[in-house]
Amino acid sequence: MGKKPATYADLEALPEHVVGELVAGELYASPRPAMRHAVVSSRLGGELMGPFGRGRGGPGGWVILDEPELHFGDDVLVPDVAGWRKERMPVVPDTAATSLAPDWVCEVLSPSTRTLDREAKLPVYAREGVRHVWLMDPRTRTLEVFGLRDGRYTGLLTHVGAAPIRAEPFDAVELDLAFLWGAQ
Repeated sequence: MGKKPATYADLEALPEHVVGELVAGELYASPRPAMRHAVVSSRLGGELMGPFGRGRGGPGGWVILDEPELHFGDDVLVPDVAGWRKERMPVVPDTAATSLAPDWVCEVLSPSTRTLDREAKLPVYAREGVRHVWLMDPRTRTLEVFGLRDGRYTGLLTHVGAAPIRAEPFDAVELDLAFLWGAQ
């Protein structure tokens, strides 16, 4: 007899020092991100907030959130950073989670979450219609940008290093990768 699928109650029973996610009936418990990981995700959210969240030096029109809890049927995902166009989320709900798929997510890869982020979560994001996914690897200083085309992700950009770049859907503003990687 097979193992029964994990439930939200299993996720709630996890200790506070882990990040819990449910994907395809499997419970994933990851340690809190290491400092290098936290630097990248925090700086990315901060860099996007001014031009895209507030419209300072950029077009505005986005809601950018750190580690939102996303409920997609039985799947519960927690990306490092996510963004919704304001026309789709004009008001941030006063709830612990949302079932409204973001327009963009960023996963900062770490040794303990690399397989989860690439192999388990990407198909769920595609199924839910998340139009852009960024995978950032602080160890190799690599940014991979994917766009949803015909229900599948296509690689739009792979950038290695610290040179400034422009990347969909935030290509209206140049991103300072040296800063994001924590070099400054």
